[in-house]
Amino acid sequence: MTQATLLERALGVAVALVIVLLLVGQLLGQPILLGYVATGSMEPAMDAGDGFVAIPSLADSSVEEGDVVVFEARDLNGGGLTTHRVVDETDEGYVTKGDANPFTDQDGGEPHVTEGQIVAKAWQVNGEVVTIPHLGTAVTSVRGVAESAYGTVAPVIGLTTTADAEGIGAALVAIGVALLGFGTVFERLGPARRETRRSRSRENVIAFWTALGLVLLVFVTFATAAMVVPAGTAEYELVSTDSPTDDPQVIAPGETTELARTVDNAGYLPVVAVHEAESNNVAIDPATQTVGIRSSGETTVSLTAPGETGTYTRHVGEYRYLAVLPPPVIVWLHGLHPLAAIAAVNGVIVGIAVAIVLVVFGHDDLRVRSAGDHVPVSTRLERKVREWLRE
Repeated sequence: MTQATLLERALGVAVALVIVLLLVGQLLGQPILLGYVATGSMEPAMDAGDGFVAIPSLADSSVEEGDVVVFEARDLNGGGLTTHRVVDETDEGYVTKGDANPFTDQDGGEPHVTEGQIVAKAWQVNGEVVTIPHLGTAVTSVRGVAESAYGTVAPVIGLTTTADAEGIGAALVAIGVALLGFGTVFERLGPARRETRRSRSRENVIAFWTALGLVLLVFVTFATAAMVVPAGTAEYELVSTDSPTDDPQVIAPGETTELARTVDNAGYLPVVAVHEAESNNVAIDPATQTVGIRSSGETTVSLTAPGETGTYTRHVGEYRYLAVLPPPVIVWLHGLHPLAAIAAVNGVIVGIAVAIVLVVFGHDDLRVRSAGDHVPVSTRLERKVREWLRE
């Protein structure tokens, strides 16, 4: 394989990875690897339509004054993701501001930004944001073309969803299925092609390491999803007022209220749940617990109201890990970094899966025997039943 071919393949993989991450980021509602700004509020650091390298908060949750962060705004621009710079830190959270704006977001009515609201941080070198000119403009243009095409094609293929991410995704799936169907028909009914090259591959044989890799991919994917999907950040609204009510979240200044939080485990493996305060004046007891198979646990969240009256937002982060290691070990790894705990759990699962495959199937290549298309399905089933009876 030549260097030019290797470079071409590497470039193709890199482009595919960028596209996948952009799409996944759109579906998850947060930037992964790349993000972009849609307005000029961050000029001159970032012009409208510029992209930037986004570091997810799961990978790096440290935030300092001067950092440009992507956070879930509550009131700013109707809510949603906003990219602004941190200009100060208070007991209530971070003060943010667009570089081009004359006042901070909090002066405009946006509550202080807490760690639980921050989903990513823009990569900076020597205090300057690393930008990708016009990335956002290109993504917006592609989205506009996709929405226009969707509006034309959707009624024809019977889709009733709107032209949002879900609707466009459904259209792409439908088109993909249709192309797959046409390809299958043409392959079956089209003219036969004569092979001019001799194949060195063995028919009906699956390489052992290929099969093992596919098995591990499935195991790791499901295990990671079981840990990441139920996790997240819970938001609590707390009202500090001189006229408290029976509502446990409407209390007097300086008072503390307790709320019960349920941890449900619908899976077939026990999980270790770790709760962390992502706002000030929040306490959790117990902070860690093991929840059994198809069971639930309960933890108490204590919220303390500030001395000043007003409405405040508090955040509690929840992390989950499959209990394939002793809980103290998982909690210690989580203390190093959540990704360290996830990697350790996946490592154990991979080790167990490899051991099972080696014991059951050995390490030889797998041969798939075929009875041929001329043998009716009923005959194949009859032969299988006879084999089972003989055993």
